Amino acid sequence: MVISKPNIRLTFLGTGTSQGVPLIGCGCRVCRSSDPRDNRLRTSAMVEVGDKRFIIDAGPDFRQQLLREGVRNISAILLTHKHKDHIGGIDDVRALNFVDYPTVHTVHIYASHDTAECVRKDFDYAFCENPYRGVPKIALHEFGNEPFEIEGVEFVPIQGKHSRFEITGFRIGELAYLTDFKAIEEGELRKLQGVKLLVVNALRWEAHDSHFSVEEALQIIDKVGPAKAFLTHMSHEIGLHAEAEARLPEGVYLAYDGLSIDIK
Repeated sequence: MVISKPNIRLTFLGTGTSQGVPLIGCGCRVCRSSDPRDNRLRTSAMVEVGDKRFIIDAGPDFRQQLLREGVRNISAILLTHKHKDHIGGIDDVRALNFVDYPTVHTVHIYASHDTAECVRKDFDYAFCENPYRGVPKIALHEFGNEPFEIEGVEFVPIQGKHSRFEITGFRIGELAYLTDFKAIEEGELRKLQGVKLLVVNALRWEAHDSHFSVEEALQIIDKVGPAKAFLTHMSHEIGLHAEAEARLPEGVYLAYDGLSIDIK
């Protein structure tokens, strides 16, 4: 008997840096561009596996992103690290809690120990002993270096460095998603072998002290050898989407907000 694998769909909810694009007060041609692919909310993604829906990172644009995609229920949120452009929108899970009121849906959030501690600190009102009415209903789960399952879907953590900070990417079947990486060890890279679709952050063409440049991202892509790769977490310094993508090698593309890709 042949058991079919569930279809995986990746949707880029946001592909921009911590300040987004356009940047406040900037008049460069990227920030003034009329091409919607040059408008980038803070980096986040949605991964759908069969009828399960997972969100990777919930930054300040979380509400806007879910409204745009028509999302009213999710299986879980996975966090890559503790910076505000990746966790700042967690309070907005309240809408998901009460979308079927009077039924209340607890939102499950998965994070490394350090990131979970930051969530508990920043959103302490959601974890206090006697919370007031209307606070986010959150179940916070910590993961380590080993694969873990959520509703029957396996997630493989991919560890790396974001400057001096720990960062986690995820492999889900033949998809791997890395954002805000600056360094990754060979042992972690081996976990990516065999993926069909690889997403890697690339802040700009020039080197940066806490994010991959385009060249560094391309080196990772070359080592892994996916069928397709997409760059994300891009600043306005990447240039206009149409011009920048034309500079990339075959099989490598710039992601843009709202882009969906099926992996079969």
